[in-house]
Amino acid sequence: MPVLKLKNFLDENNVKYTAISHSKAFTAQQVAQSAHISGKDMVKTVIIFIDGKMAMAVLPAARHVDFRLLKDAIGIKNIVLAGEMDFKNLFPECEVGTMSPFGNLYDMDVYVDRSLAEDHEIAFNAGSHTELIQMAYEDFERLVNPKVIRFAMEESAV
Repeated sequence: MPVLKLKNFLDENNVKYTAISHSKAFTAQQVAQSAHISGKDMVKTVIIFIDGKMAMAVLPAARHVDFRLLKDAIGIKNIVLAGEMDFKNLFPECEVGTMSPFGNLYDMDVYVDRSLAEDHEIAFNAGSHTELIQMAYEDFERLVNPKVIRFAMEESAV
């Protein structure tokens, strides 16, 4: 069960968190509704290639990655969205699309949208379509040490 690896990591690092089981859901908004948590606390993990190297972009679930902003913020010209087949085998213990934002556990760089740093708590998939973890953003940042930059745009701005 994928959530066990994450829980063990959090426990080893003395992190206070809540594990929430919910009805099967596939989008972040469905997960928030099913788990009875605020949609503004939900984050999503998007896998990207930065100059050919896989990385994670973590952002509020109601936003999307603005690749122009991301490229400008990190000074890289070649950033593309990874397809599920590109990363499926990197997270064998996870159902496709449910990997947690802990790229450090997979030797991946993690980029976090600056707006998340303003949140007290975040919630994210924990490796399945029926489990999530809710924890303090401060603890997440301490454990992952992500690069915090601005790259997310409101969905309505698409």
